[in-house]
Amino acid sequence: MAREFEIVVIGGGPGGYVAAIKAAQAGKTVAIVEAEKLGGTCLHKGCIPTKALLKAAHVYQTAKHGSAYGVETGAVTFNMERAQSFKRDLVAGLEKGIEHLMKQGKIEVFRGKASILGPSIFSPQPGTVAVEDASGESELILPNQLIIATGSIPRELPGLPFDHTRILNSDDLLQFEQLPDSIAIVGGGVIGVEWASMLIDLDVNVTLIEVGERLLPLEDKAVSREVERLLKKRGVKVKKNVTVDPERTIVSSDDVALAVGDETISVDCVLVSVGRVANTEHLGLQNTSIVVENGVIQVDEQYRTKERHIFAIGDCIGKLQLAHVASAEGVKAVETILGHEPTPLDYALIPRCVYGVPEVASVGMTEETAKAAGHEVKTGTYRFNGLGKARIEGQADGFVKLVSDKETDDLLGVHIVGPKATELITEGGLALVLNATAWEMGQLVHPHPALSEAFQEAALAVDGLPIHA
Repeated sequence: MAREFEIVVIGGGPGGYVAAIKAAQAGKTVAIVEAEKLGGTCLHKGCIPTKALLKAAHVYQTAKHGSAYGVETGAVTFNMERAQSFKRDLVAGLEKGIEHLMKQGKIEVFRGKASILGPSIFSPQPGTVAVEDASGESELILPNQLIIATGSIPRELPGLPFDHTRILNSDDLLQFEQLPDSIAIVGGGVIGVEWASMLIDLDVNVTLIEVGERLLPLEDKAVSREVERLLKKRGVKVKKNVTVDPERTIVSSDDVALAVGDETISVDCVLVSVGRVANTEHLGLQNTSIVVENGVIQVDEQYRTKERHIFAIGDCIGKLQLAHVASAEGVKAVETILGHEPTPLDYALIPRCVYGVPEVASVGMTEETAKAAGHEVKTGTYRFNGLGKARIEGQADGFVKLVSDKETDDLLGVHIVGPKATELITEGGLALVLNATAWEMGQLVHPHPALSEAFQEAALAVDGLPIHA
């Protein structure tokens, strides 16, 4: 017989497990189906492990340059095995924390692959979930409401499939116990830039390849230029407006002769970071009325699919592929199930972050998108090298840029490239949520010395009145 639950979630990542907790807090009987480990891509193959290794690379660089602060350590070396051990221990601890939250919320976890069944003797509507465990045994779960949160997987480059030895995805790199001498990274988006930043800090010879005209194409053009300048300054070779030709590329047991534009470069391995694909295959969606277009599940503002009792959230719906977005969508979906009629999520107010060196963070419109939307804009920029705290930190590159509407003074976008950008962006996000003007942001007395002083100066610069410039 099928086990019955009020809410079943397929996928135990940051969207799925947060949705499960939210439902359990409301007193619902809840189950999660997870094929691998709780925490999903974010905890095991994405956000957390990559940031752990980025931190390791940062500590390595700090130690190498410690003499500037009077700290003399002698020869400094990097041990990748120890860094991987640090990463694994960190991930394991956080996974245990999620398992504890499941027990605390009396959320039942089913380990195995989920498949959605059509109408059957168990239910006149589709949505019964068959769970196949590692031994091949199956169990049926019958939900009143179902939430799909199956995430995404790395996208392959056509003609150059992953072999997980020379042609790699980010999952593969996370398992390396020894660093390559050289690597080509195909794709200058968030993942490519983060890995380029990390690996150049670990003394790997890095070539970053982007088919478009600039790195981080979704960011403000000024931010893209600054990121490229600083990566090049650290030794990353950047190639733009070029494509990889798989037919001329030769992959051997020793290296890769990668055909890039009109030239061929020899590297130990290639990281393909050209985006991610929604994980919707082999899920049984064909047994339902759920619509899939361009590989992603179609939902309404409340994350309902065409089946009113089935919801979908996270990467599999093709919106912003960010862990904090999936979590927010999960909360909204459960609030809808509970009958709360939540306000739709405003994706324009969600911070976007890149955790390399320099860090990048933004929220709202870029100068280019604001103009395209019909705004007459005014901007204010303040560089971190004008701040004492940035110089103390030894990270004085980069800037804060504010984009404002010239007629109304409303703040339209906040863009940061530089130290602690991913922490600082919350002030900008809150300003947008509160519909603040740059003038209002400039009236807040910021602490001194602090990196956040750049906000006050950039806000004053919008009207041409910065103090320390």
